[in-house]
Amino acid sequence: MPRKSALSIEKLAELPAAKLAQLVLDEAERNAGFRRQVKAALAAKSGPEGIAKLIDRRLSGLERAKSFIEWDKARAFRDDLQSLTDTIEAELAPAAPDMAIDRFIRFIATHEHVFERVDDSSGHVQDVYYLAIISAGKLTAQLSASEATLLPDKIMARLGETTHGYLADLAKAVAPHLPQPTLAQWDKDLNATIKERKAEEAKLSTDRWHYSMTSQWSDMRQTIAEARGDIDLLIALESAKELHLQDVQGIAERLLGVGRATEALDWVRKPGSRARGQDDELSPRKIQLEARILEALDNKPAAQALRWQCFENRLSADILREYLKILPDFDDIDAETQALKLGLSHPVPETALRFYLDWPRLDLAAQVILQNYSNWDGSHWHSLPKTAGTLEHEHPAAATILYRALLDDILKSARSKAYGHGAKYLGKLTLLAQIADPLLPRDVMGHEAYLSELRKKHGRKTGFWGRVE
Repeated sequence: MPRKSALSIEKLAELPAAKLAQLVLDEAERNAGFRRQVKAALAAKSGPEGIAKLIDRRLSGLERAKSFIEWDKARAFRDDLQSLTDTIEAELAPAAPDMAIDRFIRFIATHEHVFERVDDSSGHVQDVYYLAIISAGKLTAQLSASEATLLPDKIMARLGETTHGYLADLAKAVAPHLPQPTLAQWDKDLNATIKERKAEEAKLSTDRWHYSMTSQWSDMRQTIAEARGDIDLLIALESAKELHLQDVQGIAERLLGVGRATEALDWVRKPGSRARGQDDELSPRKIQLEARILEALDNKPAAQALRWQCFENRLSADILREYLKILPDFDDIDAETQALKLGLSHPVPETALRFYLDWPRLDLAAQVILQNYSNWDGSHWHSLPKTAGTLEHEHPAAATILYRALLDDILKSARSKAYGHGAKYLGKLTLLAQIADPLLPRDVMGHEAYLSELRKKHGRKTGFWGRVE
């Protein structure tokens, strides 16, 4: 069969202009999104004012619209929004960055109104707004100093009272590209506005919780402080938050980065606080940071002791690698041997298994499985099948334990939608039986006895056995 020739600009340029125009016109009649692109391209011929006028009409329509977008039309609506932002970026921005960023800000400001009109549980419409924020941030770098100076006021005028969080997101996108004097003035204005709003809110005679814009404005001040390199202001703003809301790790990392290790240690050890994404005081991420700080303070023994304590508790492969890397030659061999033994007696078998798989020591992973053969939860379908598949060739007995746990859970819960997976696991067990049976723990029945017990307990589940046959 002859290969079809690929389309290219060169090949299309060979067509007569009238023929191309007809093709474009025909597609524009069929495709509303393409029709808008063609109109935008035609408007661009008259300069940025022409394309801006076209974009403004679409933005005005978006701002006025009130009807709810039904679920079957949500995709087309999302595509229409994306077409609008593409037009701003592709057609207007190259000719007039200042006009383009004005339209981006106006578009982003429609988000609250739009979200009231559409069920965006998939997040696809939100994605369009996030991409617009990113595009606006990049475009800020192309503004002249005088144009950039006006940007904070434009943002606050359109988004200053919006509660969804896009105001802070947009500030984070544009702040790194703004001149220092502009950032300083923006921070000053925000500080004054926060004080004024807090004074107004203090007069409210109610005990009910209410959302305050001051929290989002304060986050923006921290974004600006970071863009200005003002770490002291950043810390002061963080310290003003409730302790459980403070990003102690983030501040500690910044302090360590500028050589203020003593202060960094105070922050990372703040009592009662929890770093973002951290669940306790021995979180591996927190320990890694604290150990680095201790080393910066020339206290390597304390750093190593902290790493070992964390490893004993969590069996973190990353922590162990850091610990061994610091040790002198040959000492690391003995320490690794000791560490590998710890997993076999760890009170949480799942933690030990994860460590041995990460290290990796598949023989010890298999040993943990066999030692704790009755403890594996077959509902962990997101991880156990992969582990069993990793082990089945070299450690068939351990793989058998896991496949049985998975199959038992499916049949016990009568999860008919998973019967296909269950049949596959039984097939695996049958293939492994001859090699695995002699290696199973003494109290674990062989394959034939297991299969007999399976039929006795679940013989009436014809949906499953039909899959097996």
